[in-house]
Parts: sequence; structure tokens; C-alpha cells
Amino acid sequence: MAQSSKFWDKIAQGYAQQPIADEASYQKKLQVTRDYFRPDMEVLEIGCGTGSTALLHAPYVKHIRAIDFSAQMIAIAQEKAANQNITNVTFERSSIDELKIPPQTLDMVLGLSILHLLEDKEATIAQVYESLKPGGLFVTSTACLGDGIPWFKLIAPIGRRSGFFLLVKVFTFQNLIQSLSDSGFTLDYQWQPAKNKAIFMVGKKPD
Repeated sequence: MAQSSKFWDKIAQGYAQQPIADEASYQKKLQVTRDYFRPDMEVLEIGCGTGSTALLHAPYVKHIRAIDFSAQMIAIAQEKAANQNITNVTFERSSIDELKIPPQTLDMVLGLSILHLLEDKEATIAQVYESLKPGGLFVTSTACLGDGIPWFKLIAPIGRRSGFFLLVKVFTFQNLIQSLSDSGFTLDYQWQPAKNKAIFMVGKKPD
């Protein structure tokens, strides 16, 4: 984790200035998510980066707690919030492993472009499930590299040991669906903008 944190700290300023790679898909994901929002919702975003998505969602919910393990990413997010006078988003530096959430206290968790960067996505999904109220939602957008470039699974560990790659997990869409199902989620929404693109899903904890 320390290696990854240093990497994201180093590129934070450049990352914040990059345009959205697929603006149309991003806007659709924002709108689908907002269709689930209620004004009284307590939301958590894991791996929030420089905070753009959390700040765009802020007007539609009661409060968003947004975390990232990069201190530089969080500093940029906090500056954005201050400049936009947004007060119902709390940004904090934390890894998912360090996060402490009382059971059944959240209405929604956002995990966007993060599950394939975790050592143990199953543990995180289970943690998210436990934190959600009955009927709570887990919104994800995940690169399922096992479907598009399965050979990457062979070289990723070598690249990581040699320092060329960060941690990237290679799994298929079916594997991700199984992980969500094993934790108790049912699939409420699924969309993929094009072949080999990240898959956007909404999992629901039963009422």
C-alpha cells in the first residue's frame, strides 16, 4: 500500500488536470447514480481520488464521506470543496483496510475504478455489505481485465515485483458478479458502454 500511496501522491496534480476520458459514459453513470439518491442519504465513497465525483453528487444527498489513501489526492479534493463552498462532503485520508464503519449505517457506497486495484476485493465487498442498511446500494465501475486482456494476469505479478506496475488484479465480469453475490448483494443495474470498457453496476443489499 505504501508504494501505491507514493505513486498516487506523485501524480495527484497531473491527475486532477486530466479531462474525463469518456465524458458521455461518465455523465450517464452520474445520472444513473442520482436516480437512486434521496435527500436523507448517508454515502461513502472509497478511492475518491481528487473528489470530483463526490462533489458533483453532493447536492443530491445529506452527506458524503469520501476517502482515499493518497494524502495529496485528499488535499486537492479538500481545496476543491472549499473553493466550491460545499460543506456536506467530508474528505479524509484513509485506506479501506483502516476504515471503521458501524454496521448498517450507510445508505450507499461508491467504489468507482477501485476494486481491481485492491489486494482482496472480496474482503472489501463484504465490508461494504456489512456497513449498508437493509436495502442499501453498492455502486461500482470496475475494469474486468480478465475478459479483455487475460494475458495481463501472467505479467502483472512480475511487473509489480520489479517495480514497473502497481497492484492490479485481473478477474472477469463473472468473477466480479460472483463476489458480489457471495457477499449477499443482488444485481439491480448493469451497464457496459462498450466491449472491454469498465462495467458499471449497482448491487443491492436485500431489505
